[in-house]
Amino acid sequence: MKLTALVSGGKDGLYATYLVGKSHEIRVIVTIKSLNPESYMYHVPNIDLVRLQAKAMRLPLIFKQSMGKKEEELKDLKEALSDAKTQYGIEGVVSGAIFSNYQKERIDGICNELGLKSLAPLWKRNPKELWNEMFKAGFEVIISAVAAYGLTEEWLGRYVDRDAFNTLCDLHGTCYVCTGGEGGEFETFVINCPLFTERIVIEKSREIWDAKTTSGQLVIEKATLAI
Repeated sequence: MKLTALVSGGKDGLYATYLVGKSHEIRVIVTIKSLNPESYMYHVPNIDLVRLQAKAMRLPLIFKQSMGKKEEELKDLKEALSDAKTQYGIEGVVSGAIFSNYQKERIDGICNELGLKSLAPLWKRNPKELWNEMFKAGFEVIISAVAAYGLTEEWLGRYVDRDAFNTLCDLHGTCYVCTGGEGGEFETFVINCPLFTERIVIEKSREIWDAKTTSGQLVIEKATLAI
C-alpha cells in the first residue's frame, strides 16, 4: 500500500512510520505546524525541524501551517492529506496515536472522508514495550519539552537511554507521568533512527523555563545532518 506518514518530529510518529514501512511504501511525509501552542491535535516544539528529518529520510514533505483552533484545525489536515492523495497517489495514512481517542477518531474520520485507510500501529500498546522496541531498533530520542510535576528543567535536551527511561518509570509510580508522554507530560525529538540516512546533529539550542508552571522547552536553533 502507498502511504503518507503524519510526522511531527517526535518518537511516536516516526516509530509508527518505521513499523508500517517494513511492509508498505511510505511516499510522503505530512506535517502540520500549529501557530497555537495549545493545539489539541498537533505537536509544536521544534516542528520546523521535520524538514531536516524528511531530508534524512529522503522523502518529500507536505508542510502546512494551521491557526490551531479546535476542530477548525482539522480542515488543514484534511487539505494536506488530500494533496498527498492527489500528488503522490497515497492509499492510506500512518499516525503515531497511542491512547488519544480525540486524535485517532479525527484522523480516522478524515481518512474515511477521503477514502483512505487509517493505520495506527501503536494504538493501545504498552509504552514500556514501545520504548524497549525503539531502543533495540536504534532510535535516538531527546526530550524537547516538559510539562508535568517531577520533570524538571534538567530534562530538557536529555537523551533518553535506558537509565533515563527507568527514571521516567519511577516518576510514573510517584507522580503519574505517562511514560508514553502522549498526555503532554513531555515531548520528544528524534535525532536518529533506522529511517534516516544521516544522523541529526544539534549545533545550537536554548532552554525556555517557566518556574510558575514548572514547564519548559528546548528550542533547537541550528541543526544539521551528519556527513
